[in-house]
Amino acid sequence: MASTTEVLDRLKAKASPAQLEGMARFGMAVEKRLGVSVPDMRLIAKETGKDHKLAARLWKTGIAEARIVASMIAVPEALTEKEMENWVKDINSWDVCDQVCMNLFEKTPFAWQKIREWSEREDEFVRRAAFALIACLAWHDKQAADEDFLRLLPIIQRGSTDERNFVKKAVNWALRNIGKRNPRLNKAAIKAAQEIQRTDSKAARWIAADAIRELEGAGVQKRIRK
Repeated sequence: MASTTEVLDRLKAKASPAQLEGMARFGMAVEKRLGVSVPDMRLIAKETGKDHKLAARLWKTGIAEARIVASMIAVPEALTEKEMENWVKDINSWDVCDQVCMNLFEKTPFAWQKIREWSEREDEFVRRAAFALIACLAWHDKQAADEDFLRLLPIIQRGSTDERNFVKKAVNWALRNIGKRNPRLNKAAIKAAQEIQRTDSKAARWIAADAIRELEGAGVQKRIRK
């Protein structure tokens, strides 16, 4: 099994510090970041294999890429609720948030519960994680019932007034992904967006307009009717 040092050495070998400036322009936190691409991180994770204890050690390094690899090699069934809470509180960049939700958090037994809890927290990236989880589950969980997502629309409506950039974009992402699952959820998401659009909030109006534009678009309408 690989050690923490070995994984960090592999990441450093793929690092491109010149990319950090571009990452910063896209709003990624560049402190404690090496400049490694996601495909390279996925390759390193694949070569390393699942190792929950190693994932915990990589997370503690605080290095963005090490944390993303940690989310790829951690075992969802082994992740405790306490670990999940500790990890989400450490997140300080939107890309780490989304990768951790996609690679790990959405696969845990706590995912649906944490959506409700985290959507009420004030921390920017904890709240983003709530809506990123909705987006990921709407995208990947093919077994979830429509009702599971219909119950999340009021949470999205409440979150739509958060003016913080990284939160409002995740709220928008969540709403759009629900609306792309099937015709029934498409109609429900558009209706929710229309209600959000009437809210006296710049963030809410942007979220709604962007979601309606995509969900009513020909591309989405054609795909959900297949």
